[in-house]
Amino acid sequence: MSLITLGVVALDCPDPRALADFYADMLGWRVTEEDEDWVEIAGPDGRTLAFQRVAEGYRPPQWPGQDMPQQLHLDFDVPRAKIDEAERTIVALGAKLVQHDDGKQSWRVYLDPAGHPFCLCMR
Repeated sequence: MSLITLGVVALDCPDPRALADFYADMLGWRVTEEDEDWVEIAGPDGRTLAFQRVAEGYRPPQWPGQDMPQQLHLDFDVPRAKIDEAERTIVALGAKLVQHDDGKQSWRVYLDPAGHPFCLCMR
Protein backbone atom coordinates (compact mmCIF):
# COMPACT_ATOMS: atom_id res chain seq x y z
CA MET A 1 0.00 0.00 0.00
CA SER A 2 1.32 3.43 -0.93
CA LEU A 3 1.98 6.13 1.61
CA ILE A 4 0.60 8.60 -0.93
CA THR A 5 -3.12 8.99 -1.62
CA LEU A 6 -5.06 11.40 -3.79
CA GLY A 7 -6.41 14.29 -1.76
CA VAL A 8 -8.25 16.83 -3.88
CA VAL A 9 -8.50 17.77 -7.54
CA ALA A 10 -8.50 21.56 -8.00
CA LEU A 11 -9.72 23.44 -11.06
CA ASP A 12 -8.59 26.96 -11.92
CA CYS A 13 -11.41 29.38 -12.69
CA PRO A 14 -12.36 33.06 -12.49
CA ASP A 15 -15.19 32.54 -9.94
CA PRO A 16 -14.61 29.62 -7.52
CA ARG A 17 -18.01 29.83 -5.80
CA ALA A 18 -19.96 29.84 -9.08
CA LEU A 19 -18.08 26.81 -10.41
CA ALA A 20 -18.33 25.01 -7.06
CA ASP A 21 -22.09 25.58 -7.09
CA PHE A 22 -22.32 24.13 -10.62
CA TYR A 23 -20.53 20.91 -9.66
CA ALA A 24 -22.23 20.67 -6.24
CA ASP A 25 -25.65 20.92 -7.91
CA MET A 26 -24.66 18.45 -10.63
CA LEU A 27 -23.35 15.85 -8.17
CA GLY A 28 -25.60 16.49 -5.18
CA TRP A 29 -22.54 17.43 -3.09
CA ARG A 30 -22.09 20.31 -0.66
CA VAL A 31 -19.65 23.15 -0.09
CA THR A 32 -17.35 22.22 2.80
CA GLU A 33 -14.69 24.96 2.74
CA GLU A 34 -14.68 28.44 1.31
CA ASP A 35 -12.77 31.68 1.12
CA GLU A 36 -12.68 34.23 -1.68
CA ASP A 37 -10.01 32.35 -3.66
CA TRP A 38 -10.71 28.69 -2.82
CA VAL A 39 -13.90 26.62 -2.50
CA GLU A 40 -14.16 22.88 -1.84
CA ILE A 41 -17.12 20.58 -2.32
CA ALA A 42 -17.40 17.05 -0.97
CA GLY A 43 -19.58 14.06 -1.59
CA PRO A 44 -20.91 11.48 0.84
CA ASP A 45 -18.02 9.11 0.05
CA GLY A 46 -15.40 11.70 1.03
CA ARG A 47 -14.29 12.64 -2.48
CA THR A 48 -13.46 16.32 -2.84
CA LEU A 49 -13.22 18.81 -5.69
CA ALA A 50 -11.74 22.26 -5.23
CA PHE A 51 -11.93 25.44 -7.27
CA GLN A 52 -9.27 28.13 -7.11
CA ARG A 53 -9.44 31.68 -8.38
CA VAL A 54 -7.24 32.89 -11.20
CA ALA A 55 -7.53 36.63 -10.64
CA GLU A 56 -6.21 37.83 -13.98
CA GLY A 57 -5.75 36.29 -17.37
CA TYR A 58 -7.80 33.12 -16.92
CA ARG A 59 -8.02 31.38 -20.26
CA PRO A 60 -10.30 28.35 -20.46
CA PRO A 61 -9.18 25.24 -22.31
CA GLN A 62 -10.23 25.11 -25.95
CA TRP A 63 -11.64 21.68 -26.62
CA PRO A 64 -10.93 19.89 -28.92
CA GLY A 65 -8.23 22.26 -30.15
CA GLN A 66 -4.70 22.28 -28.77
CA ASP A 67 -3.97 26.03 -28.71
CA MET A 68 -5.21 25.97 -25.10
CA PRO A 69 -5.14 22.22 -24.29
CA GLN A 70 -7.51 20.77 -21.71
CA GLN A 71 -4.66 19.50 -19.50
CA LEU A 72 -7.22 17.70 -17.32
CA HIS A 73 -10.79 16.58 -17.63
CA LEU A 74 -13.29 14.87 -15.37
CA ASP A 75 -15.39 11.81 -16.22
CA PHE A 76 -18.73 11.25 -14.48
CA ASP A 77 -20.55 7.91 -14.74
CA VAL A 78 -24.25 7.83 -15.62
CA PRO A 79 -26.50 4.81 -16.19
CA ARG A 80 -26.99 4.46 -19.95
CA ALA A 81 -30.78 4.65 -19.61
CA LYS A 82 -30.49 7.99 -17.74
CA ILE A 83 -28.02 9.82 -20.02
CA ASP A 84 -30.60 12.14 -21.61
CA GLU A 85 -32.05 13.04 -18.21
CA ALA A 86 -28.56 13.74 -16.85
CA GLU A 87 -27.79 15.90 -19.88
CA ARG A 88 -30.94 17.98 -19.43
CA THR A 89 -29.99 18.53 -15.78
CA ILE A 90 -26.43 19.69 -16.40
CA VAL A 91 -27.35 21.88 -19.37
CA ALA A 92 -29.97 23.59 -17.17
CA LEU A 93 -27.17 24.18 -14.63
CA GLY A 94 -24.98 25.86 -17.27
CA ALA A 95 -23.04 23.11 -19.05
CA LYS A 96 -22.64 23.21 -22.83
CA LEU A 97 -22.72 20.04 -24.97
CA VAL A 98 -19.76 20.04 -27.36
CA GLN A 99 -19.68 16.41 -28.56
CA HIS A 100 -22.64 14.06 -28.64
CA ASP A 101 -22.04 10.32 -28.65
CA ASP A 102 -22.15 8.93 -32.18
CA GLY A 103 -23.31 5.45 -31.22
CA LYS A 104 -19.74 4.12 -31.35
CA GLN A 105 -18.53 5.76 -28.15
CA SER A 106 -20.05 5.67 -24.70
CA TRP A 107 -19.57 9.27 -23.60
CA ARG A 108 -20.65 12.84 -24.31
CA VAL A 109 -18.37 15.84 -23.86
CA TYR A 110 -19.47 19.10 -22.20
CA LEU A 111 -17.91 22.34 -21.06
CA ASP A 112 -18.60 23.58 -17.54
CA PRO A 113 -19.45 27.27 -17.04
CA ALA A 114 -15.73 28.16 -16.81
CA GLY A 115 -14.88 26.22 -20.00
CA HIS A 116 -13.37 23.02 -18.54
CA PRO A 117 -14.25 19.91 -20.56
CA PHE A 118 -15.88 16.99 -18.78
CA CYS A 119 -17.65 13.84 -19.88
CA LEU A 120 -20.78 11.98 -18.96
CA CYS A 121 -19.81 8.33 -19.46
CA MET A 122 -22.52 5.76 -19.97
CA ARG A 123 -22.13 2.63 -17.91
